[in-house]
Amino acid sequence: MRYLTADFILPISSDPIREGVIVLNDHGIIEKIGQRADFPSVDLEIHKGILMPGLINTHCHLELSHMKGLCPTGTKLIPFISTVVKQREFEQEIIQEHINLQDKAMWAAGIQAVGDISNKSDTAQCKVDSPISYYTFVELFDMMQPAMTESTIASYRQVFAEQARGGGNDKSFVPHAPYSVTPALFEFINKANPEAAILSIHNTETAPENELFLAGKGDFVDFYKSMGMSLDHFEAPGTNSIDYVLKNLKPKSKNIFVHNTLTSGKDIVAAHNWSEQVYWASCPNANLYIENNLPDYKLFIDNNAKMTLGTDSLMSNWQLSIWEEIKTIKRYQSYVPLSDLIKWATINGTVALGYDETMGSLEVGKRPGVVLVDCDWKGEDTDISQTQSKRLL
Repeated sequence: MRYLTADFILPISSDPIREGVIVLNDHGIIEKIGQRADFPSVDLEIHKGILMPGLINTHCHLELSHMKGLCPTGTKLIPFISTVVKQREFEQEIIQEHINLQDKAMWAAGIQAVGDISNKSDTAQCKVDSPISYYTFVELFDMMQPAMTESTIASYRQVFAEQARGGGNDKSFVPHAPYSVTPALFEFINKANPEAAILSIHNTETAPENELFLAGKGDFVDFYKSMGMSLDHFEAPGTNSIDYVLKNLKPKSKNIFVHNTLTSGKDIVAAHNWSEQVYWASCPNANLYIENNLPDYKLFIDNNAKMTLGTDSLMSNWQLSIWEEIKTIKRYQSYVPLSDLIKWATINGTVALGYDETMGSLEVGKRPGVVLVDCDWKGEDTDISQTQSKRLL
């Protein structure tokens, strides 16, 4: 048994406990929660700061870990995508080395589960070996080219077959983004996944995305032309991009919309009317890295949105740390309550990825992992600007 205690513990499912104690068995399962006075004759492991459950990264591209620093900041999304396409091919040994390195770094920083995007099978073995639970989103795109749909499906069936399932891991087919998936590919995804599948899609990351669907013009038309592809067949529906998704994607049990940098209040309401199981994953550091912009979090809070946090990839971030994402939001949009951000990073993430029965809160019977943050807890007045997250269990 281990008896972990700190100045405060944050159970998430209940109020913070001053000098709280978490009692865990040899399998990391919580046996009891109390205060130091409840354990007068026990050798306590005493820490300065706060203890909380393991953090949840609902959006990551682990397979791009070898591409750190290859794209300069502030280029906007379309040049960023071009860089990914042109430079992602490395020697397999290098790719695997960086995947394993960042998996270990996420674990050390307290990340307990990850919703990971996979376009290839490079991360498959790492996920089998890792103590982190991975929900793999095998991401399909046919570049809005109907002639490419069948070949896309054929190639990604193999990627899906090789990705991990079982032992805390699961997987599903998902669409990449509104601007890169035809209605026919959406139809395949709808049919290929079971009703319980969790889906994820990149959403309203950049202004040209809405411009394409509103008017059928803009930088995405030029982007496809530069790749030798035409969008002459595409008829703009005259709506925002998310409406195209809501029309073509069936509302499964869970749908995670990712980034949402330019998502409007109207978009949020439309998605909530479409399904009660919509989650919104924010990756603030990646938004700043690529577009030098952040979502308007007030719109999501005012509409009772179910928010989660992600890191995106090391190509679009400086590190894969969910605690750093919390710090970034507090730095630039400090009105967002710290208590809300911690819920976004823990229990909300586990519900979105389907791990809430075992993770996301400090409760008896759960095996959530335990994370230490070196701060002086003062509730909403807590200064987290110089803090770090560290795994204890």
